[in-house]
Amino acid sequence: MSRLYDLLTIAEGEHRMDATRVGAAQSGPIPPGPTPGITPSGITPPDTAPPVPDDEEPGRRVTSLELFFDLVFVFTLTQLTVLLAHNLSFATAARVALILVVLFWMYGAYAYLTNQVPPDRPSRRLLLMLGMAGFLVCALAIPRVFDDTGVVFGLGFLLVVVVHTALYTRSHGWDSVWYGASNALAALSVTGAGLVDGFAADGLWVLALGLQFVTPFVAEHGPGRRDGRSAAAMREQLGSLDPAHFVERHGLLLIIAFGESVISIGVGIGDLPLTPGLFCGAFLALALAVAMWWTYFVRDEEAAEAAFRATPAPQRWRLAMNAYYYAFLPMLLGIAYLAAGLKKTLGHLDEHPHWGPALALAGGVALFLAGDAAFRTAMGLRPVRHRAATALLALATAPAAVRLPVYAELLLLVAVLVGMLAVEARRCASPARAEHPAGA
Repeated sequence: MSRLYDLLTIAEGEHRMDATRVGAAQSGPIPPGPTPGITPSGITPPDTAPPVPDDEEPGRRVTSLELFFDLVFVFTLTQLTVLLAHNLSFATAARVALILVVLFWMYGAYAYLTNQVPPDRPSRRLLLMLGMAGFLVCALAIPRVFDDTGVVFGLGFLLVVVVHTALYTRSHGWDSVWYGASNALAALSVTGAGLVDGFAADGLWVLALGLQFVTPFVAEHGPGRRDGRSAAAMREQLGSLDPAHFVERHGLLLIIAFGESVISIGVGIGDLPLTPGLFCGAFLALALAVAMWWTYFVRDEEAAEAAFRATPAPQRWRLAMNAYYYAFLPMLLGIAYLAAGLKKTLGHLDEHPHWGPALALAGGVALFLAGDAAFRTAMGLRPVRHRAATALLALATAPAAVRLPVYAELLLLVAVLVGMLAVEARRCASPARAEHPAGA
């Protein structure tokens, strides 16, 4: 994600290429083909860079349009925190989780789609922008989705599904319409939920969730295909993902989601006087977000890309589902809960929080850690037990938090995360010290 560094490195590589060619021109004609020691992009890879397999090209980067798409999607996450902050209850938290699960399924479908069908043509870009408009409609309808905007949400979601299906058939053929059929039924179920109230509406949302969960099975084992492709061939095609692009895309989404927790600091403070105590609370909230960022981005992202590359294509799409959908869901939901808790508490740092805000803060951190532990398990990364244990420890701070000021709970959560990172860093450094003892 360090685009500036990459640009500078490319410029430096091109300068070295020019210098090499000038020196070669002085001694004789330049032979055809790439200059020795220089990659086609003009970059000399470091000695420590892992070689790219012969059958796999270097990954492409996430485009600015895809990043723009992610910004619009994260607006739905912002609106979910608004919905939760308005009524911090278990019922609202469950509904927020239900909405995010349904929405994130289609975000993942678009991330998978643009990984295989880059938005590099005007027709694809325009369709992707239409999908963005659908997500925007959903986001605007979220705050009152269980009151009077449920149908509007459902129609926006149906637009998201139709656009995705139209784009998907361009890469996987018309047989993949069956893949979009279950998604369309889920969108119609959500639309129908806007016409009823109470448990009936919740039931239709759960039905939409069930339809989405059977979609992968339909994609792999659906009705017979005109070209005679087998399920094994479909798994091969579904798994033809670009690891670098897929990992970076979801990492960028997580970064934008963390931005919501930073925005919630300003929303929680509002127009209050900027006192030293208020700054301390804001710094603690920022430190909490930074510690969560550190948890994923310092080691997990690069290791995840390596794990993707080492996974054969037929198994790669299952790995993508387990790691970047099922495991990423609690991570994003944890950030949303944390943001709602910050909005409700930062203006009352010296007061004892109620159970709702205290659980939103502690539960948000715990959910994020649980999701990250599941992500590491799916990817085969270690250690895992520290993160699972720390998730329980973070959740356990909630009962103590209702008897302490808000800043004390923030301090406890920061200490829990920093302690976990310190223990992991020491554990990861121990094998290195064993291999390179002092004085060796």
